[in-house]
Amino acid sequence: MITILKPDFVFEDERGRLTQLVREGFSQFNIVCSKKGVLRGEHYHKENREAFYVISGSFRLVVKERGVKEEYVFRAGDMFLVPPNVVHSFYYLEDSVVAGLYDIGVEKADGSKDIYTEVSGEGESDV
Repeated sequence: MITILKPDFVFEDERGRLTQLVREGFSQFNIVCSKKGVLRGEHYHKENREAFYVISGSFRLVVKERGVKEEYVFRAGDMFLVPPNVVHSFYYLEDSVVAGLYDIGVEKADGSKDIYTEVSGEGESDV
């Protein structure tokens, strides 16, 4: 259901490291800081592909689509892509920092948002 990704480029020397997540294809970039034990997400996007890069911490990701469920555990340095119409829920196993990238962007021109809850199919949620 999801695609495991790798950053486009990583450079490391005695000064430290530079990680380039993407060169193109995304228009919205968020940083999410979550505490251990928190549940976030539980939503899907009808139009957006959403990529995530784990900066620090770890979480269990549960994804669902058309009655099929998959689970993953992601840690610092992992990167993955969630396509449209896949419900994604994050169960944070420790305090975590995650980068989230949307290819189109959640906010639409009419003021509505491309975020839908699993239960109602409408409304808003957060990552």
